[in-house]
Amino acid sequence: MGVGVGKLSLLSTTDLAVLAESNGKCKKHVCWRSNATPFRHRKPTSWSVLCVFMLVVLGFISLLTGHMASDLEWYSQRLVRRTLYSSVEGNYRAPIDVWKSQYSKYYYGCSERGRGYAPAVLERWSNGYLLIGTSGGLNQQRTGITDAVVVARILNATLVVPELDHNSFWKDDSDFVHIFDVDWFISHLAKDVTIVKRVPDKFMRSMEKPPYTMRVPRKSEPDYYLDQVLPILLRRQVVQLTKFDYRLANNLDGELQKLRCRVNFHALRFTKPIQELGQRIVMRMQKMARRFIAVHLRFEPDMLAFSRCYFGGGEKERRELGEIRKRWTTLPDLSPDGERKRGKCPLTPHEVGLMLRALGFSNDTYLYVASGEIYGGDETMQPLKDLFPNIYTKEMLADEELKPFLPFSSRLAAIDYIVCDESDVFVTNNNGNMAKILAGRRRYMGHKRTIRPNAKKLSTLFEARHQMDWDTFCRRVKSCQRGFMGEPDEMRPGRGEFHEFPSSCICKRPYIEELGAINLTKTDSSLNGIRRRGST
Repeated sequence: MGVGVGKLSLLSTTDLAVLAESNGKCKKHVCWRSNATPFRHRKPTSWSVLCVFMLVVLGFISLLTGHMASDLEWYSQRLVRRTLYSSVEGNYRAPIDVWKSQYSKYYYGCSERGRGYAPAVLERWSNGYLLIGTSGGLNQQRTGITDAVVVARILNATLVVPELDHNSFWKDDSDFVHIFDVDWFISHLAKDVTIVKRVPDKFMRSMEKPPYTMRVPRKSEPDYYLDQVLPILLRRQVVQLTKFDYRLANNLDGELQKLRCRVNFHALRFTKPIQELGQRIVMRMQKMARRFIAVHLRFEPDMLAFSRCYFGGGEKERRELGEIRKRWTTLPDLSPDGERKRGKCPLTPHEVGLMLRALGFSNDTYLYVASGEIYGGDETMQPLKDLFPNIYTKEMLADEELKPFLPFSSRLAAIDYIVCDESDVFVTNNNGNMAKILAGRRRYMGHKRTIRPNAKKLSTLFEARHQMDWDTFCRRVKSCQRGFMGEPDEMRPGRGEFHEFPSSCICKRPYIEELGAINLTKTDSSLNGIRRRGST
């Protein structure tokens, strides 16, 4: 959240996360392993007193090196220019670095186990075996796998490597072992949960009844699993949870949230063939350009049909998308104009290009487009190509190498995931699973620039763009995008899905470390100058 001058928060991101966790009552089983020291409320400190104290200390240090004025200027700017669009001299707003946040260096991912974290329960002492059937496409299944590990720890269960969905819209028969490095997955999480590749045959033969199958409600709290699933697990020894996507509550105990991060950002590593091809594509993009943007267009026919939006294609579009829409019998009939005003419609490729140019990206910028079949084909893509001629896809960069992966949509999605993750700037065009997962990962990995269109405000602006000059349009696009540029201050505990905003796993370096480093550098420079003058 942007912070204006005179309204700076005294609490860091980490403090806010701890405070949020302390406000919730520890439920009867959720925190049974937590030995963390409770958060103690500190007396509020006057911001002005703190500023004066820091400036006095800084002045004293700077006087010793002869750089008082420059240090005071630097530190005062650090205090007031906390956000991307802070005011400087009246209504003038500081220029934006569209490639990288100047504050990203103060934040880093932190998901280490806390003190007193209990070791994983051994297989023979666990409460039974937990089978998981995931649901949806690659990234939706990724959320299910992440939460499955957490549920296994809550239940003190042995987790069997989750089964991927073979019956979804994408019809991909890939198994876990075809996409993820299963041995790494098991070993990396060995201190958290015991994971096995299958229930032992000897154990299965001794069972009187087949595994008990159930589907838990979405966003279930840990207590639900302890009260409803655990008794069945203890009685039957093997329980299978089906359609397992978003079946665990968003807000959990801090240690469980960090476990989510360890699974999602560390344990789920792609197989060697997928990883190597993805990295080769990244290197080919980097060879052509020092830095590049990855755009997840998400402008496939099924996505547009599901959105219930209208994109200007006349009766032909209405007929074609209407036919696809029949696949979802429960899809409500909503107003396309109403959905657009609510910001629920993805931008067209042309609109994505206009937004990027208005933000300040030049037409010689290289774009990697991660997408399936674009609705309308070349005709739809041409306006984007006119704005950014240097557009590439995985098919263009790895035609022959890609052929073994073509029958498998999840493996193709994994390749796009790698390139988007490694890009200098990632642009999402919807708020789907891939967008959320990658946004969260890029925050965790150092707040790499991630741009999500503010579709609600931009839709109105695009409709009126012919009524204003280009400079006015650019200024208004930048205004619309405040808070949607992947800045660190957009993170706050409890905002959105944890997979997108992993606040419990983001730590902040104190500004004083940076200040000390600068003073040391200046001291060294002064000493070197003295030595040079002495030598002459």
